[in-house]
Amino acid sequence: MLLPIDTLLTPQEVHYCRQQLAAGPWQDGSLTAGTLAVQVKRNLQLDDHSEQALQLRQLILGKLQSHPLFVSATLPSRYFPPKFNCYQDGGHYGLHVDNAILALGSPEQLRSDVSCTLFLNSPDEYDGGELVIETRYGAQQVKLEAGSLIIYPSTSLHQVLPVTAGQRICSFFWIQSLIRDAHQREMLFELDQSVQALTVALGEGDAEVGRLSQLYHNLLREWAV
Repeated sequence: MLLPIDTLLTPQEVHYCRQQLAAGPWQDGSLTAGTLAVQVKRNLQLDDHSEQALQLRQLILGKLQSHPLFVSATLPSRYFPPKFNCYQDGGHYGLHVDNAILALGSPEQLRSDVSCTLFLNSPDEYDGGELVIETRYGAQQVKLEAGSLIIYPSTSLHQVLPVTAGQRICSFFWIQSLIRDAHQREMLFELDQSVQALTVALGEGDAEVGRLSQLYHNLLREWAV
């Protein structure tokens, strides 16, 4: 499931992020690439240990944890701390799949179930730079407004096309979900959205709303890992 979430960050929060990133120390993105990815990765990444990275992570994680649509779609169990990248001067990231297991720090590890890209500048600030995600319906190109987020299965092949003018600035991170299977996670999301809509239309006391809510939670209980 590809799901865009509009305006996760307000314009004021985007401006704050841009200020922090402009002052931050950037590194060659190949320093954090795996054996295969290093051959197709050309970008810059903010130093993960910088004060700017620490502050921006707190902001983004706080927004995610309080966003009902994000929580419904991902059912997060664990978060990989957000990272930040910049593509410019032809920078790109060729076709690849994200690592299945990510190190949070010895001995903690995270299984990547859901990948997320948060766009931090407007698409009219750069040419190219589309995030291209391979799906069962074909390749989907994504280029969102500043402050908007795209979520997609970490099992997907994807790439960032070359940025031929300007800069593309994003945050990216991963989620280990309570629901490991992407199809089950998508079905629970659709069911939860229906429950929420019917609750607004019929009220929490409606018998059928209660039955659907019971089904949702029992499926969540059955499938959660």
